[in-house]
Amino acid sequence: MTKRVPPRTTVVVVGAGHSGLAVSQRLGAEGIDHVMLERGEVAHSWRTQRWDSLRLLTPGWMNRLPGLPEPVLGPADDDEFLTAAQVASLVTGYADTISAPVHENVGVERVSPTDDGYLVETSTGPWSAENVVLATGSVRGVTPALAADLPPGLPSVHAIDYRRPSQLPPGGVLVVGAAASGVQIAAELQASGRQVTLAVGEHVRAPRRYRGRDIFAWIDAAGVLDERWDEVEDVVRARRLSSFQLVGGTETLDLNTLQEAGVRVVGKLAGLREGTALFSGSLTNMAALADLKLNRLLNTIDETVGGTGERPEPTRVPAPVLSASLTSGEIRSVVWATGIKPDHSFLDADVFDHKGAIRHDGGVTGPAGLYVTGLPVLRRRRSTYIDGARADSADLVSHLTRRLADPTRRTAG
Repeated sequence: MTKRVPPRTTVVVVGAGHSGLAVSQRLGAEGIDHVMLERGEVAHSWRTQRWDSLRLLTPGWMNRLPGLPEPVLGPADDDEFLTAAQVASLVTGYADTISAPVHENVGVERVSPTDDGYLVETSTGPWSAENVVLATGSVRGVTPALAADLPPGLPSVHAIDYRRPSQLPPGGVLVVGAAASGVQIAAELQASGRQVTLAVGEHVRAPRRYRGRDIFAWIDAAGVLDERWDEVEDVVRARRLSSFQLVGGTETLDLNTLQEAGVRVVGKLAGLREGTALFSGSLTNMAALADLKLNRLLNTIDETVGGTGERPEPTRVPAPVLSASLTSGEIRSVVWATGIKPDHSFLDADVFDHKGAIRHDGGVTGPAGLYVTGLPVLRRRRSTYIDGARADSADLVSHLTRRLADPTRRTAG
């Protein structure tokens, strides 16, 4: 039997979200042939891994993507924030506009180096390519190992699988994690009539509005978003830092507003023992650290643009609660808002660090022709948001174009 020769292309882009599509637009503009492989539909994670009420943390003017006319894609009003469904529609429309060569419902099963590039094995057959761009984003919910010690029968769900309060059984809820996802879900569950206990570790506090403008307008004006990855003092830590404690809109959502709504705030979940949740006594320190970083951010803004604004009230720290029963009926479910990570388990190459993350230098990995995009602080702090795809895709495709123009270039194998 004759062995089938895989179809050959110059670049395979894995993932058809906004980051992958931005790369596709740049590749098309350079006349570089490529295909995009998407495990579901375009914008799959925005369709399947977000709760119903979610809105982007970033305002409409930060929805810019390459190849589209300015000033913005999406709402022109600075104070409008897209829902997940609107983002999915936006990204799908973008794919149509740029005629991206997307192959939907194709699961990538293995990417491995060969003598002339990479073999990309998929659910519908293999592809051969000299270059591969991984644009899958963060799609895997991270649940701490201690979750295995939950009492049998106690329902739990990760934030990427949470949709709405009615998904959970009646009664109190323990929400673990106080970044954007955790505080938003905690607020929604408390408003639904449940008693929420929020376990708080290290977090990044920010006001929604400052000196009459959205906080992102100030952060952008101060140049913070354009700080390059190779200028950040500790880029590894920056890439792992939790998201701003924000919600899309005009209202601030922090530990003070949550406590005013009735949420019980406790320290970081430190362990589960014999049906009891044990909380750290570090809440005072965590709150003080968040307040310190908040004031440092506002000081940076003031020093850059001039003038000063009012500082938010320091976080109010309640009397410590060091444990809670998970078997008495007080808490009847758990939501893990403990972060998301990429899933590059299909990649068969020596590129992972000891924590399983891809080693890269601004999206350029060690093996020739292998790139990654769509990750926090990839090439600048702006990379964390949709808006970062414009500059990141330009930089990576420029690198790839220079590589293709070099007749002495190495291949992955």
